[in-house]
Amino acid sequence: MSKIEEDNLGMQLEVGVVVEGKVTGITNFGVFVEIPGGKTGMVHISEVAQTYVNEIREHVKENQLIKVKVLSIGDDGKVSLSIKRAMERPVRPKKVAQAPFSGRPDGAEWTARRNDNLSFEDMMLKFKQTSDDKFSDLKRKNTVVKRGKRSAAK
Repeated sequence: MSKIEEDNLGMQLEVGVVVEGKVTGITNFGVFVEIPGGKTGMVHISEVAQTYVNEIREHVKENQLIKVKVLSIGDDGKVSLSIKRAMERPVRPKKVAQAPFSGRPDGAEWTARRNDNLSFEDMMLKFKQTSDDKFSDLKRKNTVVKRGKRSAAK
């Protein structure tokens, strides 16, 4: 692939250059644009706008002058163009610094507890007990108590 192609007027068409062109045709897969020097390039539907494009005619019209960026020039002379890459990117607001997420609802940071004096079995037993306690608390909170009707023990 040649990165630079000389056109009829002596102007160099180069990959990465933004040029103005005229929309000469619209298909369901892209837009054909006449660029300086009488060459025609194609803008694929994915390169038409920054957002998803369902209908190309909602973004461009025939004979409209648009700015396009040259993406590639094939050895066969086919020119691939982009409208969205020729546009200035919208400036995003800077993010406000936030405290790192600790994963806890109360916002407390996680700290490692040292269990150097416990054996693996003791640590597993402690983990199981803590887990069982938390599970029983959850069950207690999620249990629906029916008021009024209680069945009598027979």
